[in-house]
Amino acid sequence: MATENAAGADDDAATVDDTVGVSEDAEEPRCDDPREPTLAHERDLPPAFEPYEGESLPQVGVGSPGKVGELDATFAAGVDGSTDLVADYARVPYHLSGTLDHDVGRPDFATAYVQSPTGGVAQGDRNRMIVTAEADARAHVSTGSATKVLSMDANYGRVDATFVVEDGAHVEYVPEQTILHPDARYCGETAVTLGHDASAILTDVVVPGRLARDEAFDFERYYARTTVDGPDGRILADTTHLAPGDPHADPRRAGVLDDYTVLGTCYVATTRDVDSGRLSDRLADRLVDEPARASATALPRDGGAFVRALGDRAGDVQAALTAAWDEASRVLLDAPAPDQRKY
Repeated sequence: MATENAAGADDDAATVDDTVGVSEDAEEPRCDDPREPTLAHERDLPPAFEPYEGESLPQVGVGSPGKVGELDATFAAGVDGSTDLVADYARVPYHLSGTLDHDVGRPDFATAYVQSPTGGVAQGDRNRMIVTAEADARAHVSTGSATKVLSMDANYGRVDATFVVEDGAHVEYVPEQTILHPDARYCGETAVTLGHDASAILTDVVVPGRLARDEAFDFERYYARTTVDGPDGRILADTTHLAPGDPHADPRRAGVLDDYTVLGTCYVATTRDVDSGRLSDRLADRLVDEPARASATALPRDGGAFVRALGDRAGDVQAALTAAWDEASRVLLDAPAPDQRKY
């Protein structure tokens, strides 16, 4: 059965910046119309990152060529019901090379893998992505490899993602894991705006170092905030703030990661006619036999479900989130999630 706080998150977790959790008393929505979406890259910098903002870089500065990445992709449904990528713009480190149509169980989907020719997110990087699914479109977006957040001694790296899901549309963002190198400072904002009868599935796996090198929790600060807005208001506001050197944000505290090392999250947000309690229970039942410790809880406004997973191996956590993604796809679309082909 679904739990009140997935994977043992604190009861008051979502009310402050230095915890992990979901808030049912989320802030009022910034928009109530899917035509005026919340843009992740326009959000203010979290207070914990303000001291880094003024630090100069010994190499090229913030805003210089190569330091500001942009991706803007729009998917639209054709007259035959299939989805196409109808517009895209990419600037390093983002690259798109078209779409794939290998989703046998969901032939109306377009699949896009976001590629990067760089080594990872470096200090001073400011990257942003906007994915729009027009009415009735179906899109699956992922990355070609893990995102490495490189070591830093000045400033920080920021990656923002905005998803606009119009009436009747469905978007999935299932990237590979994020690996935090020693002294990494990472800030990420994600904003989802849903139209009527729309849905989105987003997953995230955070690895606190190169575990095979016995490197764990040597990063400086990780901050990720996700919001979901629907036509009737805010559905979800979730903040994860981890800083091993800060006693108020140490991920090794009880109620956050405790003795585990890898953190995974799956958001299943929807404005479709779905019973969120039953959806949450189905996700929780699928997670029982997974090697990671994971569970699910229903979102406010009957807006879907939320999964948190903890484990010692990225593969175990990813397997749990894949199971949740598959079950959510069966509930929302009456079709299984596809096998991802990347190699």
